[in-house]
Amino acid sequence: MRPAEYLLLFFGLVGVLIAIDVPGGPIPVLLVAGALIVVYLRRQRVSLTGSLDLRGVVGLWALVSVLTVAAMAVFDRDNLFVLPRENPGLWLLIIVFYPLVSVYPQELIYRAFLLHRYEPVFGTGKRAAAASAVAFGFAHLLFGNVIAVVATVAGGWLFARRYQKTGSLLVVSIEHALYGITIFTVGLGQYFYHGA
Repeated sequence: MRPAEYLLLFFGLVGVLIAIDVPGGPIPVLLVAGALIVVYLRRQRVSLTGSLDLRGVVGLWALVSVLTVAAMAVFDRDNLFVLPRENPGLWLLIIVFYPLVSVYPQELIYRAFLLHRYEPVFGTGKRAAAASAVAFGFAHLLFGNVIAVVATVAGGWLFARRYQKTGSLLVVSIEHALYGITIFTVGLGQYFYHGA
């Protein structure tokens, strides 16, 4: 039953939401789904606190950020830091609100809920991380480009493994937010917003 539920929720329902182009974009859907999942996880007595272990998070993020800036400088210099240069107000709003209204609900859905609910199907190791990563990448088909999907499959794997290691929604949300803010800062945001 749960394998079918996983497919229905994360590919069937999400596929429909992508196809119908929900008014207001994905944020309202994320917020409602996140609220429902908080209720579910509380009823299941799932702890989201875990270990506040940030070892490896900042170092890996810094390395990836430097490599991303270098790649942008080589392949797309005109868009390097385009958002903070041309629209610093919007950039600051993204830095403040993106972690709250986008990252945290996504982590509730794709890490806390998915990894808990489907543990009987996928276990607690790499199969579960792969199920999380693939579902996470699939949802990003919404943005209509390969870059968003490939990046989010890789990010989904990283965030799932981090959540499995720490059990902390805060740690994985911080990590996700760091990468997202880097994306919007360095000039890749065009691939990661609704209607890109």
